[in-house]
Amino acid sequence: MKEDEQHEIEEQDETLYEHHKFEAGPGQSPLRVDKFLMNFIENATRNKIQKAAKTGNIYVNEEKVKQNYKVKAGDVVQVMFEHPPYEFLLTPENIPLDIVYEDDTLLVVNKPAGMVVHPGHGNYSGTLINALIYHFENLPNNSSDRPGLVHRIDKDTSGLLVIAKTEEAMAHLSKQFFDKTSEREYVALVWGNVEEDEGRVEGNIGRHPKNRLQNTVYEGDEAEKGKPAVTHYKVLERFGYVTLVSCQLETGRTHQIRVHMKHIGHTLFNDERYGGEKILKGTTFSKYKQFVDNCFKILPRQALHAKTLGFIHPKTGEAMSFNTEIPEDIQACIEKWRNYAKNQKEVL
Repeated sequence: MKEDEQHEIEEQDETLYEHHKFEAGPGQSPLRVDKFLMNFIENATRNKIQKAAKTGNIYVNEEKVKQNYKVKAGDVVQVMFEHPPYEFLLTPENIPLDIVYEDDTLLVVNKPAGMVVHPGHGNYSGTLINALIYHFENLPNNSSDRPGLVHRIDKDTSGLLVIAKTEEAMAHLSKQFFDKTSEREYVALVWGNVEEDEGRVEGNIGRHPKNRLQNTVYEGDEAEKGKPAVTHYKVLERFGYVTLVSCQLETGRTHQIRVHMKHIGHTLFNDERYGGEKILKGTTFSKYKQFVDNCFKILPRQALHAKTLGFIHPKTGEAMSFNTEIPEDIQACIEKWRNYAKNQKEVL
């Protein structure tokens, strides 16, 4: 190859932007790169991934590969394009915010279920960040270049988030979350009768080896595959086949409560990603099935709400605590289960 042609290719490579990056774990058996990426990228299609490979946008260990390349343990796979990731092309959108508290340093918002916190693959608009940059100028970026964001909760989880308005607030609040000094309490409805009135779940959390859209608990010799995570739970009310619990986070891993509660046999009610949208406890009567289906319709998401949030104010040093009502959809579902449990007792 001529020197000027080589130089041209290098220049082209320098303009590429990384859209995805994954490292194959130590237990990865050889797998075609298109199939490997299908396990990792939410909402991706095989056709799109193969097209990216054909156009030279997939790299393994910094070398271009075709879609039939076999990914091995330790390989670093990147998907590169000539345009920046859409999630970084942020567009302000006039979306109303439920602001619980605001001053010149920070604000606390109550995020509704169904709203994605920040843009990502398949969700480039309608997010909390799109709303924040419309309503507030010059929000500081966090370490992932997300304006104002100190922490996050899942799309279908409702509840409280603190947003930093200054660089100092971002640094101070982020350190509190990192040091585990912030207070975060969630309310969840889970399948099954949680026997202990309260307990502690400790188990390292990492990507599920077979379903990359899930996380799982790794223990024993495999513990190093995950990151340390601790959840404290307390039973609030029992309804027989489901239980209402309060969960306090000691750490903040992705899907932590969802993963930890499933790990101890109590998957969140209607948590589709983790199998909670099926009847996991109860009778085989068609009447009961109809009742549960009605509950799913009332609450078409996982039964999880970030109810309480506490932290030290970065500027005043004051201990602040915020509390929200349980949303109507979860409340209505709880009421149905409460009545069901009461009727069962009366029959007995």
